[in-house]
Amino acid sequence: MDQYSVCTLQRDMRFEGFLLIRSAEKRKDSKGSDYVDMNLTDRTGEINCKIWNWDPLAETPEAGQPIKVRGTIQEYNGRLQLRVEKWRLSTDEDPVDMNVLVPCAPRKPEDMLADINETVESFKSEDLKKLTRGMLGIAGDRLNWFPAAQRMHHAERSGLLHHTTDMLRLAKALLEIYPWLNRDLLLAGVIIHDLGKIDEMKSDQTGNVTDYTRDGQLLGHLVRGITNLNRVAEETGVTGECLILLEHMLLSHHGESEYGSPKPPMFAEAEALHWIDMMDARMNTMKTVTDKTPPGAFSEKIFSLDRRVYHPLYEEESI
Repeated sequence: MDQYSVCTLQRDMRFEGFLLIRSAEKRKDSKGSDYVDMNLTDRTGEINCKIWNWDPLAETPEAGQPIKVRGTIQEYNGRLQLRVEKWRLSTDEDPVDMNVLVPCAPRKPEDMLADINETVESFKSEDLKKLTRGMLGIAGDRLNWFPAAQRMHHAERSGLLHHTTDMLRLAKALLEIYPWLNRDLLLAGVIIHDLGKIDEMKSDQTGNVTDYTRDGQLLGHLVRGITNLNRVAEETGVTGECLILLEHMLLSHHGESEYGSPKPPMFAEAEALHWIDMMDARMNTMKTVTDKTPPGAFSEKIFSLDRRVYHPLYEEESI
């Protein structure tokens, strides 16, 4: 499948090829006519398009479906948009390469899961081992493909595993510098801190998140994570301080109430978890944005960073 990547599209370019429907919503224009607003994506980026004069009796295309489109790239309100001339949903006969369309973690999910299981097996604390294994059991097979976010960091197939295993590497490096930290507690917190996201978001097996679940909108992954942890504790009979410390780490890992944590980190391992999480999320966002931005140019303003990102030229004379 030879076509332009979304990240390379520029104004007035012609495009024809396959993209994945990230979202599709039927709306009405100013004259009351139906149209469909779509966000289309490949593994490099996302672009909006409108399908005008939509048959009001026709079903809206579903997210996660590949679509073949032909049109011209235009600019609207400072953002690129695909002006569609012709489109159709893909068929089984089409040469669609999902590896081109779906953003994926850079490592195989089975390899990342093996890293996590090896880490849990190394725990000296049997209680933390039981709690962590129980939380992984609740996540189940969905952990193989689940993303870590809808649009921000690690928004990719197996993104939650990618985020977790990179955080484990950061945590293990940090333990070399601060060996007085409780190793098992910190690594257990890393492994389970975001597992509640599996109940928070609606994702298909391509890693495409279409919406937040009822749990996600009413509770969020911090609260759902704690309720799941308490369920595991009751099933395994684990009580005592290690449980409440792990609960606090889940509750406080966003750092501040502004970002959803009702309590700030109040002991060293909780503080470490917060900054490891922040570091990995932001560096992944930086890399994703930089990969889509030409060298020597600035990105659009990135909502999660509240700034634009510069892609350095890295020329020796300029450093």
